[in-house]
Amino acid sequence: MAEEGSGQLDAAPAGASGGGAGGGGMGGLFTRAFGATSARDRLVQAASRGDLMFAAGVIMILVVLIMPLPPWLLDIMLALSITLSVLILMTTIFIERPLEFNVFPVVLLIATLFRLALNLASTRLILSDGHKGTDAAGEVIEAFGGFIMGGNFVIGVIVFAILILVNFMVITKGSTRIAEVTARFTLDAMPGKQMAIDADLSSGLIDEQQARQRRTDIQKESDFFGAMDGASKFVRGDAIAGLIITAINVIGGIIIGMVQGDLSFAKAADTYTRLTVGDGLVSQIPALIISVAAGIMVSKGGLTESTEKALIGQFTNYPKALGMSAALAVALALLPGTPALPFLMLAGITGGAAWWLGRRQNEVVEEAAQDIQRKDKAAAEAPVAEEPISEALRMDMIRLELGYGLLAMINGGPNQRLTDQIKALRRALAVETGFIMPSVRIQDNMQLPANSYAIFIKEVQSGKGDLRPNMLLVMDPRGEEIGLPGEKTREPTFGLPALWLDPANREEALFRGYTVVDPPTVITTHLTEVVRENMPDLLSYADTQRLLDDLDREHQKLVADLIPGMISLGGVQRVLQNLLAERVSIRDLPSILEGISEAAGASRNITTITEHVRARLARQLSDTYSDENGVIPIVTLAPEWEQAFAESLVGQGEDKQLAMNPSRLQQFIVSVRQTFERLAMQGETPVLLCSPMIRPYVRSIVERFRPLTPVMSQNEIHPKAKIRTLGQI
Repeated sequence: MAEEGSGQLDAAPAGASGGGAGGGGMGGLFTRAFGATSARDRLVQAASRGDLMFAAGVIMILVVLIMPLPPWLLDIMLALSITLSVLILMTTIFIERPLEFNVFPVVLLIATLFRLALNLASTRLILSDGHKGTDAAGEVIEAFGGFIMGGNFVIGVIVFAILILVNFMVITKGSTRIAEVTARFTLDAMPGKQMAIDADLSSGLIDEQQARQRRTDIQKESDFFGAMDGASKFVRGDAIAGLIITAINVIGGIIIGMVQGDLSFAKAADTYTRLTVGDGLVSQIPALIISVAAGIMVSKGGLTESTEKALIGQFTNYPKALGMSAALAVALALLPGTPALPFLMLAGITGGAAWWLGRRQNEVVEEAAQDIQRKDKAAAEAPVAEEPISEALRMDMIRLELGYGLLAMINGGPNQRLTDQIKALRRALAVETGFIMPSVRIQDNMQLPANSYAIFIKEVQSGKGDLRPNMLLVMDPRGEEIGLPGEKTREPTFGLPALWLDPANREEALFRGYTVVDPPTVITTHLTEVVRENMPDLLSYADTQRLLDDLDREHQKLVADLIPGMISLGGVQRVLQNLLAERVSIRDLPSILEGISEAAGASRNITTITEHVRARLARQLSDTYSDENGVIPIVTLAPEWEQAFAESLVGQGEDKQLAMNPSRLQQFIVSVRQTFERLAMQGETPVLLCSPMIRPYVRSIVERFRPLTPVMSQNEIHPKAKIRTLGQI
């Protein structure tokens, strides 16, 4: 189409429709200017580039500040200014929430700059050509000046002054104050709103996407009202500038008219005052409209609907107010010397509205009462519906119950950090262990003591403790007695001696090297340990399937080959549970699946497969148990114990059990406990090293009295790992 249009334009004969010889008319002009593309296509392309159009508009405004304008062009731009101000006002009225027009501060700046540019252009015309007559600055200014002044420039000056005062002292000042207060309160409320979102997310009331959207809305709201606080200064400055420009036009115009235009004082005053008042009105009426728009915008922060709906709805909710207004209008109509007709008309309108609205409200109340009666009757006649058994069987994977004295940690107050810390805990566990912790349901329990809490795993209580919500828990890492005043207690997670300390002594406790934590951190730490201890039970069949589904596409072929041909999904779940039971991270799931694939071809025994997977994770295990110097401290198992465990295994094939004499087992337990406690006093946390064949059975014994002591086999030590032997059992 572009080529067709170009061809038709180029083919226009000379002299047709204003064209010139060889010029092809307007077609040739556009063709020479833009090449082979038609003018229409060029306009469409220009309109599609909104950024360029906006930049060109701003540049045009700056040009108006410098270059003089002819009166006809000034008339067009003044009409555009008035139309733009009305458009802004109507938009602010019809929007339901301020954020729907969050570009308002930018629009306010551009409109103010445009209006000031026109004011400067009109001032230039008034001062340079004002002596020629009242049409020197265009017909728009002349019409406004003549209409308002009505042949008397004193009246025009007074009306204009009142307009300026209304805009500057009433609307602009009120809008500025509302914007300042709203911005301050919006910023102050941000932390509370963010915590409320985190609390809803942690309790499962909203999902991650909804929480992200609500946070974005809060940020936009804060940015908008902060910008409005500054933008309101544009309106105030515009009013002051209009007042100063008006004074300059009147005084400077009279002087120029008398000195350069040879006008008398009366003639100069009449001409320049008429021009100045007309110019001021054309400038200040849009300014007043935009000031009203700004006032509406900052005043409707609490509204959730358009302005007219809110006004009509709230005024009509109180028929008694309309009735009292009608009574007052009647009383005013009866006063001697007062014209009765206007007040009686208003009394009739407001009284009729009050009667009609009151009747409507009574009908609505009666309908609501009848509806409630019908529902109550239907509920009484209908059989009581029992709660589905499935609802009664549903259980919370993790539940945290709080006494009423601890509810401030989630409902508000200075210690409202619990939900934030639980959210961070879920992410930390996912990164550290590859285990996605289920959502924690937090609820109050009035049967608990006020300052107590309880942690439940699958409806079974797995931990509890007592807190002091307005105090700090202090512990001495050296295990010595704490020399500060406070209430002695036991740390609920590990049972260590601790002290509840007044927050005023926090700095003193930190100076002495004590560990200081707040009550939310105490709960989070306890919850962390409880979850770590119960991770195998929390990893369900569905969670395992979800972990496999979340693998990258390149690993889905491995999953398809492995399940169900070589091992069932339940088998994979058992292997992952075995790893989590010894706090081995399952984040490297592809390597774990590769290890399962290798072992499942030769064995169906879950313990054997798990041991092979652990050997496959040798690099990860060696790094996990290395100290700060990259060395693995180990305690080896003596050959006598290696032989004793190997000889105590009974059973056929891979289905073997440990059948060691109880007295012999007791000797082993005592020896391990003494060795590890002696090394712990020296600040060491070593690994117990044994042969691959007996490692699962040694671990099954050690975990009963030292569950945090890692037990590794020689196959799980990476070849490049550095080891340091601290002792022997």
